[in-house]
Amino acid sequence: MKRYVVIGLGNFGASVAEALSANGAEVIAVDLDGDAVDRIASNVTKAAMGNGTDIATLERLGAEGADAAVISTGDDITASILATMSLRDLHVADVYVKVNSRDHARVMDRIGVTETVFPERESAISLGTRMGGKAVLNHVRLGNEFSIQEMAVPGAWQGHTLRELALRQKYEITVVALHDILQDTISSTPDPDAKLKDSDTLLIAGSDETLARVAELP
Repeated sequence: MKRYVVIGLGNFGASVAEALSANGAEVIAVDLDGDAVDRIASNVTKAAMGNGTDIATLERLGAEGADAAVISTGDDITASILATMSLRDLHVADVYVKVNSRDHARVMDRIGVTETVFPERESAISLGTRMGGKAVLNHVRLGNEFSIQEMAVPGAWQGHTLRELALRQKYEITVVALHDILQDTISSTPDPDAKLKDSDTLLIAGSDETLARVAELP
């Protein structure tokens, strides 16, 4: 069983801890706020009130050698740094940090965390993309200038097969899955010779620039 540490139990940290626990993982949750600890205690393996930046506290709770950790200490950059250092000293290989600004992300990237997560910015980008592209239903950024989006099949593509459209060659996008809305079925390996219908949506991956261009197709 995988073991994770979550430091900071605000909305983001608590949600991550509960999701990890629901997937069958052992979760150690830590926060200075006793009420936050009480709220999540029944949903994780171990919830404790304590200083998540203190190596002795983390070691006592069983954080040493955990598979990964999530740090969600708000806008306190110092706490993020100290928690990261303590986790590294306890041989936690992967450390994910919630950040609240570009500067926060830059500092954490500089000290070598596995990944910084900026939920507010990601949500804003996703909303803006969906509002700006009339065919876009969902949009998820996976990295710098690379995303996956779900979009309705453009009219020009309807009645044609994926093989005929040759989307990878023409648009430099990859079809990850096809969702038949009427049947409510999702195929992760779409039939390249099946004709696309107006009731289908496509899950496609590519650069942000390419996806934006495809979203404007009539």
